[in-house]
Amino acid sequence: MGIGSGADPDVIAATARHAEDRGFATLWCGEHVVMVDQPSSRYPYTPDGQIAVPVDADWLDPLACLGFAAAHSSTIRLATGVLLLPEHNPVIMAKQVASLDRLSKGRFTLGVGIGWSRDEFDALGVPFSRRAERTAAYLEAMRALWSTEVATVESDFVSFRDVRVNPKPTQSHVPVILGGNSDRALMRVAEWSDGWYGFNLDGLDHVADRLATLRSYCAERDRAMSDMRIAVALRDPRDAELGDLEHLGVDELVIVESPPDSADAVEEWIADLAQRWIDR
Repeated sequence: MGIGSGADPDVIAATARHAEDRGFATLWCGEHVVMVDQPSSRYPYTPDGQIAVPVDADWLDPLACLGFAAAHSSTIRLATGVLLLPEHNPVIMAKQVASLDRLSKGRFTLGVGIGWSRDEFDALGVPFSRRAERTAAYLEAMRALWSTEVATVESDFVSFRDVRVNPKPTQSHVPVILGGNSDRALMRVAEWSDGWYGFNLDGLDHVADRLATLRSYCAERDRAMSDMRIAVALRDPRDAELGDLEHLGVDELVIVESPPDSADAVEEWIADLAQRWIDR
């Protein structure tokens, strides 16, 4: 949700209601603050290095979009897939995430990425270098603010002392999953996230390879794969792969499809998706 036709409020509301009614697990919303006509960075999730979203498409702020969806649903989970954490102030983001988790009554999963577009970082005045370290430091600070009444954090990227940020999230531990398909990304998953979101993977063999790499990194750090939430989006998903994905350890298959332009067409669109993926 949140992109193109999925940025229309009536479409968002209808999607939230009907997806919940038909038993879908999660509503996902990604993020880009800016887009440029001629990017200097290669998009890492397609063979040609080009992002499929038109540069002039509407792209809602993901937390605002999910907050709106939360008001039109009651049980379906909400997730960013992904929010570009190093582009945000971590203290403000801690409050925004906690607020969304409160308003949704504990339904939020924070999916984060370190970002790939140098142009976007430049536009925001954020250094592109060391963005992975910045992401880890920001997340550490946010977790401190969520779990501690009076928090103090000092690092290369964050510095505050004896501050209070309320409200606290409804969930005692807000799940944080990390995007990225590279070995380095999977190493970061094993080091400090609660799960992995693999995006635009090229079939079962690619999923199996990436999960084997993640499993090895977790073993090196005495982390159990069973404690992690694994979500994947496939470049070409097929009905017959659902059981195979579950066997590999995947918890959730994310269906990347644009909603229709009209809210009146959403119910039929969701019904068709449910017939293909749920009513089996």
